[in-house]
Amino acid sequence: MDLNLREDAIFDAVSLGEVMLRLDPGEGRIRTARHFNVWEGGGEYNVIRGLRRCFGLKTTVLTAFADNEVGKLMEDLILQGGVDTSFIKWMKTDGIGRECRNGLNFTERGFGIRGAKGCSDRANTAISKVKPEDFDLEKLFGDMGVKWLHTGGIYAALSEQSCETVLEVIKTARKYGTVISYDLNYRPSMWSAIGGKEKAQEVNKEIAKYVDVMIGNEEDFTACLGFEIEGNDENLAKLDIDGYKKMIREVVKTYPNFKAVATTLREVKTATVNDWSALCFADGEIYKAKDYKGLEIMDRVGGGDSFASGLIYGLMTTGDAETAVNYGAAHGALAMTTPGDTTMADKSEVESIMGGKGARVQR
Repeated sequence: MDLNLREDAIFDAVSLGEVMLRLDPGEGRIRTARHFNVWEGGGEYNVIRGLRRCFGLKTTVLTAFADNEVGKLMEDLILQGGVDTSFIKWMKTDGIGRECRNGLNFTERGFGIRGAKGCSDRANTAISKVKPEDFDLEKLFGDMGVKWLHTGGIYAALSEQSCETVLEVIKTARKYGTVISYDLNYRPSMWSAIGGKEKAQEVNKEIAKYVDVMIGNEEDFTACLGFEIEGNDENLAKLDIDGYKKMIREVVKTYPNFKAVATTLREVKTATVNDWSALCFADGEIYKAKDYKGLEIMDRVGGGDSFASGLIYGLMTTGDAETAVNYGAAHGALAMTTPGDTTMADKSEVESIMGGKGARVQR
């Protein structure tokens, strides 16, 4: 693949989206917790942090926080991940969140027959109110330069304003030669307040016209872009690979601007045991990643985001879709063996897993 990455860019990649404070009860449950660990996390941000922390790329984030102590905590967590914070928009708040606030995400991990559970508290957040002019987009994409922009459907669903902002940012990035990836990441509970599935399709079909690399699972392509997959049962428990491949080819026919389309393949055995793999379409071919059968999971949240960061790294550095989808699948698998939304893996571990190295003790 020839992605024609901008050679004079200061930043390798930037994300646009909400970063929330995740409150994690560890091995317990939200409803009975007496203490929480805190992490930062967000669908779009997790990708950019993975590109920095695991793969060593230079990244920054377009997001916004209410200017208070929780916002400062979020900034500190981002700095610990190595992501540049110079394009964070700080917004005044009245002290109780009427003007704007910072998003919270309570998440328990699940175990065995008990699935993971999330309880988010993110209405009226700073990033949901941001307008394109709140960021210096000409400086970032024009003067400084960015090779890759990643954003997605979680940010787009935050508010009517975020629907408009994501489109304007994507158009500006495209004007300056930045490659654009987008994870559809459909969340029905988020779209319900601003028009439901009909609004999701209206917004995402428009965004799709400007995207180079589209990422999503079966529900994402169905709900956001109106495509259907043949051969799967109603609860999506069994994945029909041929059905996925047929759907991807239909997607590419409709959106010939897509240089690559990628999807994760997950069959849930229990909350802690999944079968895991991925597909990537590029240059007329569909490539399947290595299968991770019976993958044991500590925390599945962020696994898809880590897949996306591995995929993007592989595409950026090798231009080879088969290599890239294997980077993505291996990185996603590793990220689900540690707590929190964000990766704790490094590139050497990812490449070892890609090469078939087992889980023996390393000394």
